[in-house]
Amino acid sequence: MAGKKIQSAKRKRFINNSIVHVILAVLAVIWVFPIVWVVLTSFRAEQGSYVSTFLPQSYTLDNYIRLFTDTTILNFPQMFMNTLFIAIFSCILSTFYVLAVSYCLSRLRFKLRKPYMNMSMILGLFPGFMSMIAVYFILKAIGLTEGNLIKLALILVYSGGAGLSFQIAKGFFDTIPIAVDEAALLDGCTRWQIFTKITLPLSKPIVIYTVLTSFMAPWLDFIFAKVICRANSDQYTIAIGLWNMLQKEYIDNWYTCFAAGAVLISIPIAALFLYMQRYYVDGLSGAVKG
Repeated sequence: MAGKKIQSAKRKRFINNSIVHVILAVLAVIWVFPIVWVVLTSFRAEQGSYVSTFLPQSYTLDNYIRLFTDTTILNFPQMFMNTLFIAIFSCILSTFYVLAVSYCLSRLRFKLRKPYMNMSMILGLFPGFMSMIAVYFILKAIGLTEGNLIKLALILVYSGGAGLSFQIAKGFFDTIPIAVDEAALLDGCTRWQIFTKITLPLSKPIVIYTVLTSFMAPWLDFIFAKVICRANSDQYTIAIGLWNMLQKEYIDNWYTCFAAGAVLISIPIAALFLYMQRYYVDGLSGAVKG
């Protein structure tokens, strides 16, 4: 009798696991399908945005070559370098701001600590683009909306409000025993030394997470870049360039190049994640042991 119950339980568990695996497989196909389609379209030799078959009739590398050679209308290499420059410096500043603010809110106790946290939670309920008109006129008033200063304006925009996104990093810092800080203070360390030499090495997972999110935000943003760059085509970012490829006057000739550009902009993010994944795993195991 007991053996039959065990077999019945095993059978139910097997059926349930099979159903879960089937659902996950279907979801995986749905998630991967658009990516595969974009990659295939980037190698498609037929021009235009409307085709009758899912698979390309013929394949070519001309779409990728054209992105870097045909710069008369849409200068993709310049847009790529503009975006890379903005993303790198925004990532450095944003990462420092987020980690510094998170550490202060986790370890220090001061009068405006709770009001600041409550304010940031309230501001987080509103999308950032609601302030873009006000931000644009502020930047215009200080002369940062023309020429090469547009890059500086975008860096300031992307990194300026980074300190409000402290919740995840603060939660991670809260898991590190405060006794570690107290012991370091007794040994004569300053708060800066504790932050840079003790807390950050123990917090590799959250540092990597912050770096990735801080890089992706400016790399993929369109709204703020479009508002601030306006008609300054030499300062366009990749998002604006790809959007222009879908305009009615360009879409027939540039649609497959748009797909190629979409593939190319995913490479730096994928490379950054693959490079930092090892540090993420090592840091996570170290934090658990600590």
